[in-house]
Amino acid sequence: MATRVCRVSSKPLSVALTIHPLRPAAVAAAAKFIRGMDQRGITCLVNADDRERLAEVLPEELLGDLDSEPVECDLMVVFGGDGNILRAAEWAVPRDVPVMGVNLGHVGFLAELESYEVPTLIEHVASGDYQVEERMTIETVVTDGPGGKELWRSFAVNEVSLEKLARERMLEVLVRIDDRPLSRWATDGVLVATPTGSTAYAFSAHGPVIWPELSALLLVPLSAHALFARPLVLSDRTVVTVEILPGGEGGVVWCDGRRTTDVGTGMIIEIRVGPRPLRLARISEQPFVHRLVRKFGLPVDGWRGAAERDAAHAD
Repeated sequence: MATRVCRVSSKPLSVALTIHPLRPAAVAAAAKFIRGMDQRGITCLVNADDRERLAEVLPEELLGDLDSEPVECDLMVVFGGDGNILRAAEWAVPRDVPVMGVNLGHVGFLAELESYEVPTLIEHVASGDYQVEERMTIETVVTDGPGGKELWRSFAVNEVSLEKLARERMLEVLVRIDDRPLSRWATDGVLVATPTGSTAYAFSAHGPVIWPELSALLLVPLSAHALFARPLVLSDRTVVTVEILPGGEGGVVWCDGRRTTDVGTGMIIEIRVGPRPLRLARISEQPFVHRLVRKFGLPVDGWRGAAERDAAHAD
């Protein structure tokens, strides 16, 4: 599924929002946004936990109820880091609600704006002047064996990771691609990531960065003791299965580092592209390479460029 982009041009009637619970700057930025929305006749909806924090700085009548179902809203705005955006995705993805992030964390790769840009955010949201990208998600199902009973199901925006439980023992796994054996690994774990997740855990595990416009899955073994243990870029139609073999310890499956289940010998983890995308709201049309350089602070000139600059200054 390639990234699809559509432009929104209508004023929203209501906007959901959520905040980083431990950052006063998130409360302040969210309060400023809520006041701006209220002045423009737009209701902001918050859950009970965020209401408690925001009610310290705002009148309660400005805080709509996000916990009552069904909820009708046009956008969810997240004041926090990438972890908060992934938490918001748990609510937004099943409801097809676009998510826009305001970064108050560290990298904020999924975020669209920084906290000082709240006035810009208010104007764009109030006028419906933003576009929505559809980002691939992945679905994972754990069964008690091949063709067996389903034990657990979840989805991920960034990655599904299988990790060993015991520090002193490796996992023994057999990885299959579309029901055909690929390789057997003694390993610390296995990641399957989306293009969005290629700049997260998979990036730290030396996987390649995949442009979000590319429809692909990324398979990354973690410290595998094997001759063939390189990251693989797979088709978005691929089904990856990982079988826990005897001889090692059990493991734990994580979806985006948030939702988890333990797995043991004989269990199967099946991973494929999910049926619902994450809809990311953007107000700018910056190319991905611009975001990559800016968020990671990449030295575009490199050490050779630095030498040329030094020589120019010396002249």
